[in-house]
Amino acid sequence: MTQKLHLETLAVHQGFRGDETNSIVRPIHTSTAFAFNDADHGADLFNLSAVGNIYSRLTNPTNDALGNVVAELEGGVGGLSVASGAAALLTTMLSICESGDHIVSSKSIYGGSYSLFSNTLKNFGIEVTYVDQNASREEIQQAFQENTKILFAEVIGNPKVEVLNVEKFAALAKANDVPFVVDSTFTPPAIFKAFDHGVNIVVHSATKYLGGHGNALAGVIVDSGTFDWNNGKFPSLTTPQDAYHGLVYTEAFGNLAFLIKARAHVLRDIGASLSPFNAFLVLQGIQTLHLRLDYVSKSALALAEWLENHPQVEWVSYPLLKSNPDYDRAKAYFPKGAGGILAFGIKGGREKSRAFINGLELGIHAVNVGDVRTIVTHPASTTHRQTPTDELAALGISEGFIRISVGLENVEDIKADLDQALQRG
Repeated sequence: MTQKLHLETLAVHQGFRGDETNSIVRPIHTSTAFAFNDADHGADLFNLSAVGNIYSRLTNPTNDALGNVVAELEGGVGGLSVASGAAALLTTMLSICESGDHIVSSKSIYGGSYSLFSNTLKNFGIEVTYVDQNASREEIQQAFQENTKILFAEVIGNPKVEVLNVEKFAALAKANDVPFVVDSTFTPPAIFKAFDHGVNIVVHSATKYLGGHGNALAGVIVDSGTFDWNNGKFPSLTTPQDAYHGLVYTEAFGNLAFLIKARAHVLRDIGASLSPFNAFLVLQGIQTLHLRLDYVSKSALALAEWLENHPQVEWVSYPLLKSNPDYDRAKAYFPKGAGGILAFGIKGGREKSRAFINGLELGIHAVNVGDVRTIVTHPASTTHRQTPTDELAALGISEGFIRISVGLENVEDIKADLDQALQRG
């Protein structure tokens, strides 16, 4: 077909039209290694002068299909699948930054990402400055340094469900000649296309909405191909690499330079490779992505509106609530719905929250999101447990803070479960 396919069709067919067996379902390639055609073929693959499979830590047909499918859905030039969302974020950071470099990040991010930035990257000699994403452009600009290499944020922040001013951050990144990297886990391409708003690189925890069934860990990195690495700030991409006998990534691979380095250098060395079986499960999940996001978006809005009027609830955060300070922005960004994540505060603090969590009969107390089941989380004691207490307070994460990932159950059943649990304690 010459007609450009819609996202729903791309998600279902995923560019697969069968193989030599005439299978209509993409096969799982579990081979750890792949045979070379001859001596020259093997050498060419290791020199990065030919494209093909070597070893599943680097390349695998099933894993590559996942990266390519998500890239097509996002509108990027290519994608790389890895073992988890955390692996996607670490691989991205280490593909761009070196010891002595600096990152500017929004404060409104997942607790695991905060720990990665504040502890692990610090041990690599990479420093991170956190900014209030709602501050003025001039205030955020003050965080940038000569050695800043990345501006990072989440489109919908975890766990407060704040909506980022994506264009403001994109303009800051452009003004400082650094790539704008976003975690779009809460906003997959069925509801938001980050590259249309000035983002350069997207990372996903594909464990969440892309997979959608709570049965497979995976991460994906997608590059828009729009960032100019030849601006003098990224020598590891623009100077000869000893590991590949003088190869220069930008000269050899153009707008795929970042992704090739991420695969052939960082993924090669840290080994955060995806299981092909997990890649297969996520690919299966993607086929119903648009259906699931449409359903949970409607349910989440209905649930948020109901919670706003509950006597045991202090506040509710969901982008498309008319009372939300981000409502106008969310309405512009998410015409198809804002996903299934919401947050609220329980009156009574920690003890009331404990009673609520322990009283749930349908909702599951766990730390995943984007599942078909409704997941209820107490961030202060789980996902953000490693965040310092003073930082939690600054982020607005109190002992009464609850995050909900709305599942595919009937929303009236979810309401009934939350209502009876809120009466506890």
